[in-house]
Amino acid sequence: MRISLKWLKEYVDFDYSAEELAEKLTMVGLEVSNIEKIGGGWNNILVGNVTKLVQHPNADRLKLATIDIGKESLTVVCGAPNIEEGQRYL
Repeated sequence: MRISLKWLKEYVDFDYSAEELAEKLTMVGLEVSNIEKIGGGWNNILVGNVTKLVQHPNADRLKLATIDIGKESLTVVCGAPNIEEGQRYL
């Protein structure tokens, strides 16, 4: 059975790491076969906020999107028909 540590903390108050909790559960007879850490290896992930969207001057189906990524703003050419100002993207 898979159990999320976040979900478990909604029902039980504890301050153990995943490894410490696994050891304690194993010691009381509930075997923990493995611990999965999701997203632990992700690096350089940015969330961009679309701050401005204008029609591309030389193409009917393209737009120029100004994207704020925190440290700077970038202007990119976008062909997605569902992009809108105020949306956030990874």
